[in-house]
Amino acid sequence: METVTDYFGSLVFNDAVMREKLPKDIYKTLRQTVSEGRDIDLAVANSVANAMKVWALEHGCTHYTHWFQPMTGITAEKHEAFVSPAEGGRAILEFSGKALIKGEADGSSFPSGGLRATFEARGYTAWDPTSYAFIREDTLYVPTVFCSYTGEVLDKKTPLLRSMEAVSDEAVKILHLFGDEDVRRVITTVGPEQEYFLINRSDFERRKDLIYTGRTLFGARAPKGQEKDDHYYGAIKTRVADYMRDLDKELWKLGVSAKTRHNEVAPCQHELATVYATANIAVDHNQIVMDMMKKVAERHGFVCLLHEKPFAGVNGSGKHNNWSISTDTGRNLLDPGKNPRSNLRFLLFLAAVIKAVDEYQDLLRVSVASAGNDHRLGANEAPPAIVSMFLGDDLTQILESIASGKDAGKSAKESMELGVHVLPSFSKDTTDRNRTSPFAFTGNKFEFRTLGSSFSVAGPNIVLNTIVAKELRLFYSVLKDAADFESAVLNLVRDTYNAHNRIVFNGNNYSAEWVKEAERRGLMNLRSTPDALDSFVAPKNIALFSEFGVFSSVEMNSRFEILNEEYSKTIHIEALTMHDMIVQQILPATTFYATSLAQAINQKKTAMPELKCSTECALLSKVSELTDELSEKTAALDSAVEKGAGYSGADLAHYSRRNIVPAMEEARKIADELELLVGKHYWPFPTYGDILFYVN
Repeated sequence: METVTDYFGSLVFNDAVMREKLPKDIYKTLRQTVSEGRDIDLAVANSVANAMKVWALEHGCTHYTHWFQPMTGITAEKHEAFVSPAEGGRAILEFSGKALIKGEADGSSFPSGGLRATFEARGYTAWDPTSYAFIREDTLYVPTVFCSYTGEVLDKKTPLLRSMEAVSDEAVKILHLFGDEDVRRVITTVGPEQEYFLINRSDFERRKDLIYTGRTLFGARAPKGQEKDDHYYGAIKTRVADYMRDLDKELWKLGVSAKTRHNEVAPCQHELATVYATANIAVDHNQIVMDMMKKVAERHGFVCLLHEKPFAGVNGSGKHNNWSISTDTGRNLLDPGKNPRSNLRFLLFLAAVIKAVDEYQDLLRVSVASAGNDHRLGANEAPPAIVSMFLGDDLTQILESIASGKDAGKSAKESMELGVHVLPSFSKDTTDRNRTSPFAFTGNKFEFRTLGSSFSVAGPNIVLNTIVAKELRLFYSVLKDAADFESAVLNLVRDTYNAHNRIVFNGNNYSAEWVKEAERRGLMNLRSTPDALDSFVAPKNIALFSEFGVFSSVEMNSRFEILNEEYSKTIHIEALTMHDMIVQQILPATTFYATSLAQAINQKKTAMPELKCSTECALLSKVSELTDELSEKTAALDSAVEKGAGYSGADLAHYSRRNIVPAMEEARKIADELELLVGKHYWPFPTYGDILFYVN
């Protein structure tokens, strides 16, 4: 019987395959090139390309592609055949080192924020040897970065790799001060938790809003939602379990360590979590996960929804970004150990993260900003837009003691006794989990909980890596000439915590009291995406990314333009879809229903004039009144969209948020009220009750 270990990574050109397929000297050189960040030698690339080709052909491949991650938020690929013509009308199979190292794509048709004009079409893809190639269907996928003809980056992968180098360089310098001379590299690791919805394809195909926008623009709440919490961690339905089993297998073949699966809180909502990997590989894997979720769903008659808020009134979907820092010698720098109070490395790196999150809370908010996530943040399943940190009582107590110079006292682990002899006892964690916190310490890592489910995890990790690199560089400048190193570290931890402890909050982030308290502390509350985006190109943020070479000022401004344009286009598409659904589906349905009511009233009174028909008359009056009101709200929405044509860039994003979004909300409110009045067989598309509770 075939087991997971038999096929795990079977479609990946991983280290084991390279060790087998490459000459020993080439393999050794490639490994050193990757681990030490050297330039790729063409002779090495030629050998690797040939080995990749042979391996791919053994698996039935006919094509290869440079797989990259443009600013669309999804992946892109252009397939090239291995076949090349030869003399005598024959063909040969080719894949050279040059073809491996460099490809060409259209650099103008992808979002560039003005970096490329339409006639400046050339863009380049370049092999990323830090991430393994893999096979999907009949194609060899080579992970690559993407840049313009003039060298500006047009993707999410390049700045991520730059940020990883930045935090590694600064962390290594700090660790050498501690005497850790054997540390040559520091790696940021990430473990994303991916939430998603599964709905029947037949329902999806009858809803234009789901097809065009990924979320429902209309929908009255069903009589039952998630109130009883009976879906969360509940028994997985057979058809969904079949899907999950199929998904796991496909991911395992691609070397993606899918680990945890369960039902989430909302009906039809689920979660998949993967094992930690280096940040760049985790980004690749999460893109594979999202794509594979959709493809496998098709086989099972489902559609996988990755929108942050596909249904109103129930939980939306997020993506928890578990982030940590480790050395190439195996030490997790965010592991407190048995005695955090005396673990100076941990305390120093913790202080760097605290300072970074406080000083660059605006960048962290920007990294999770989108039109979809605006619907989710601050609701019962997601943290608010205010960035803060949860450290737990024990760590906070330790830092407070260092800050005050007093003894923190001992905090031994408690044993959990469940009151039944046959049940095992186990150690209680030193702190609870705070699922309302945007940025929570969870044992030996930070969990950034604010990401939306459709997000690439590249952006938030670019920010995390860079802001921590900045603080580590400043720490190094303070510590490098210290006469008493340990005292200097403790003093730095103390001063940092005293200056930045406003960002630490261990309470309920959902409460109204916290919003007031956060304002008193001077924390930012960037409620909407346009508000958040304005801070992206603040001088301090441009200086930060320029200092570490993660983004140039030109690249920053291009991304600012791209993000504003993406927001505005999303709102525009939703508004046009809403107009079409109202005019082409809802108004005809309500009018037809009202006509049927009127005919019924006339027929009854013709047969029996003394009948009052009060129920039908009241219903007819209400439906007609709301139909007229919906028509008026639609006209107001159309007007708001038309006036938006006079704006562009950030101004259009703000205009859309202030004017088009409220107009959509007003129209939806009326339409949802009509849904509850109009006879079910008149309503033109599946309701929430149909979609959320009829998945077998």
